[in-house]
Amino acid sequence: MLNVSILVVGPVQTNCYIVHNGPGKCVVIDPGDEPAKILSKLDSLKVTPEAILLTHGHFDHIGAVRELQEKFPEVPVYAYTKEELLLKSPELNESSSMGPEGIVLEGVTYLEDGAELKLVGENWKLIYTPGHTIGSCCYYVESAPVLFSGDTLFADSCGRTDLATGNMKDMINSIRNVLMKLPDKTMVLPGHGPNTSIGIERRQNFIMRM
Repeated sequence: MLNVSILVVGPVQTNCYIVHNGPGKCVVIDPGDEPAKILSKLDSLKVTPEAILLTHGHFDHIGAVRELQEKFPEVPVYAYTKEELLLKSPELNESSSMGPEGIVLEGVTYLEDGAELKLVGENWKLIYTPGHTIGSCCYYVESAPVLFSGDTLFADSCGRTDLATGNMKDMINSIRNVLMKLPDKTMVLPGHGPNTSIGIERRQNFIMRM
């Protein structure tokens, strides 16, 4: 059974997830800011990262990645292949608006749609869900079942599409025709705000009423 710890980090209250099966290895999803807070939580849980998963490249989801790479240099960082554009551009990932340095991520392993990873004893599947950005993706653990939806699917809502590479038509397609194919019982853990489920969003999300 997966254990999920949620840390709310940074100026826009991003959900950073630490997923583990008890002491040992863990998966860190969207370490967006406050690296000291994330490292402290890893210590308290007695876990070390096996992988870092990024749902997309905006500053509020990647702000602590470089510090984690320095602390754990052998740990792979994964993202969808089309998101390299944002991860290497402070202008596109909006980090240039937060300070003069900006964020450029190196050492990222880029995956294709449907790629599968074996992490913390479970099978994880990358699901490509463009809309919020050109390379937005979700991570699905069927055995749980749980979906880490990033800024694609929120409770009763979805991520914005007015930033660089966003596209509302793609967002609608990703939610209606990709994520809604998952079982109703799938728990949805989004990049911001409270958790929900596929069943609830199938009934209540405004995208499904458009």
